[in-house]
Amino acid sequence: MSDFSLTSRKWFTDIKTVQTGHRTRKSRLVTKDGHCNIEFGNIEYSNHFAFVVDFWTTFVEIRWRFVLLLFVAAFTGSWFMFSLLWYWIAKSNGDLAVQNRTEGHVRCIDNVNGLTTAFLYSLETQTTIGYGGRALTGHCAGTVALIIIQSLVGVFINCFMCGIILAKISLPKKRAKTVTFSTTAVICLKKGSLSLLIRVANLRKTLLIGSQIYGKLLKTTTTPDGETIILDQVDVDFMVDAGKDNLFFVCPLTLYHVINKSSPFYELSADTLPLQDFELVVFLDGTAESTSSSCQVRTSYIPQEIQWGYNFLPIISRTKTGKYRVDFSNFSKSTDVDQRNHNIHNKENHINQLKLGIDNLGFQVIDIHSPVVVTKM
Repeated sequence: MSDFSLTSRKWFTDIKTVQTGHRTRKSRLVTKDGHCNIEFGNIEYSNHFAFVVDFWTTFVEIRWRFVLLLFVAAFTGSWFMFSLLWYWIAKSNGDLAVQNRTEGHVRCIDNVNGLTTAFLYSLETQTTIGYGGRALTGHCAGTVALIIIQSLVGVFINCFMCGIILAKISLPKKRAKTVTFSTTAVICLKKGSLSLLIRVANLRKTLLIGSQIYGKLLKTTTTPDGETIILDQVDVDFMVDAGKDNLFFVCPLTLYHVINKSSPFYELSADTLPLQDFELVVFLDGTAESTSSSCQVRTSYIPQEIQWGYNFLPIISRTKTGKYRVDFSNFSKSTDVDQRNHNIHNKENHINQLKLGIDNLGFQVIDIHSPVVVTKM
């Protein structure tokens, strides 16, 4: 390969890579707010037809702008189609104003004299407005059959569109918006073992029943046969002090993964962590207490978002009145472990932290004498 080709390739690589200081901004499979960054290509036409067959799921998952467009098109289209039928019946019976009606002519529809009035009558019929100016005379059997058909079609469209709107409003992923993860993860000693810690909080007072937490480590690996596997998934177990299943998710929890010989992080160190190329995806599954619908919350962490030798600041405290409070300003904040240990053994700093109401080592109960501005759970 020529020097020019090598230079061009390096230039192209540098253009595609966005540098932030000494860190490299890498693409994610899962964004911080849980969206999957994946694209499907070369899907056959027959597979596209499967989306049409599963029309209910397709309509529920499409964007709101298309739902509103479908809403307007469904009603307006049905009004117009039936207006053509009413116009045809009125014209066939000679009810239009431009037609020469004989004396004693029996109308099928009163006051339908053209296409505009036929459209108005169709709209009034399907929406059950019934102003009284236009109405059936009952002398034509075809009009009775058509008004029955239009009423049934109108009820079906109403039920279908209301069902889609209700389903979209009550999607479980909306409940997931009120569950948040810390923006960074930390690695420190917990109960004498090196552990990876992540913090998660439920912003609603209603619980997530049967909550389960687990993780997947995504990375590119090469098999002994020389095959490269992109996005190879490795299980990462997370737990809290009370276990890992059926969590009492009433206050923010700190999840931890013990880094032992079976952990995929066992070979890492503080120096090699920023040089790694992986993505840690964390999942929280649960059932909303208020709606009984299952939901999943997910986020991801890349090596540059994992702090080695840090620990989260405490956020839970209790006032003298017995109320528990959570200071969400410290939710994603962390501090150096050595510095924190120094402050813990410093009596003056310890007293100051008590006044702030955030000294909560090991979820100890602290009585707060002075009120603080914190977020209530």
